[in-house]
Amino acid sequence: MQDARPETFVTARKADALLNAMSVDIEDWFQVGAFETVIDRADWDQLEHRVERNTNDVLSLFDEAGIKATFFILGWVAERYPQLMQKIAAAGHEIANHGYDHARVFTLSPDQFRADLDRSRKILEDTSGQSVTGYRAPSFSIDQRAPWAHAILAEQGYAYSSSVAPIHHDHYGWAGSPRFAWKPVDQSDFIELPVTTVKLGNKVLAAGGGGFFRLLPYPLYERSIRKMQRDDGHGAIFYFHPWEIDPEQPRVSNAPIRSKLRHYTNLKVMRAKLLRAGQDFQWGRVDELAALEAGLME
Repeated sequence: MQDARPETFVTARKADALLNAMSVDIEDWFQVGAFETVIDRADWDQLEHRVERNTNDVLSLFDEAGIKATFFILGWVAERYPQLMQKIAAAGHEIANHGYDHARVFTLSPDQFRADLDRSRKILEDTSGQSVTGYRAPSFSIDQRAPWAHAILAEQGYAYSSSVAPIHHDHYGWAGSPRFAWKPVDQSDFIELPVTTVKLGNKVLAAGGGGFFRLLPYPLYERSIRKMQRDDGHGAIFYFHPWEIDPEQPRVSNAPIRSKLRHYTNLKVMRAKLLRAGQDFQWGRVDELAALEAGLME
């Protein structure tokens, strides 16, 4: 039977039915790319660690919202908090690789990248008891400087990566790369799932979460995602960090002003906005969306 409701309503309902992928990049407040020039890795263990408490808060938020998500986790974190890894896995979330210590991929050689993958994956699997088949590069750092990284991920048996931001940005980005799932390696089923963007005219803008979601009004985010779903017919890939729901975290006084504005603005409202997004969209794990996208490409 033909649907007699207005076409705009039918299109909106189709968008509502799309599965979106919820993901969390598990790193502490001092490990973010914005502070990498002012906080030395050698000092990390001497700083206040808040990642375990904040990740537990994220798990509680997901329980409240009924969301199963993907946790892209630094090996450095898993090494120090093995019980947290077991808790994430036991709650039904996907454990995925975020590298060992947040080194950007384009700063590594291919051999160094292999070693980083080997080290972090072993720690994640040993501490969680879960097989790791997904990867996200720190700071979305697979770009035109490191296209070789995809072949190494495929070689090591990963099913997918979510490591590319197809935008212009001063901090990251691979402008001009595909906006939706693509196969970057010939003769391989390995896929890249870029973080979500929305197209406005000739411009491609970030719409996948993180600072974009925290800094801008929620209705703008909702409209952006619904526009992408309606125009392009794909689910969104959303990400955030545990420190983004922690307004009491230490302040880095010597960081660049732009970095401080991006990092600390609207921390107090983030949890409520996440719960609202949890209610407004259908969410699943990244591996679930990867499987759906792979099926569409067959």
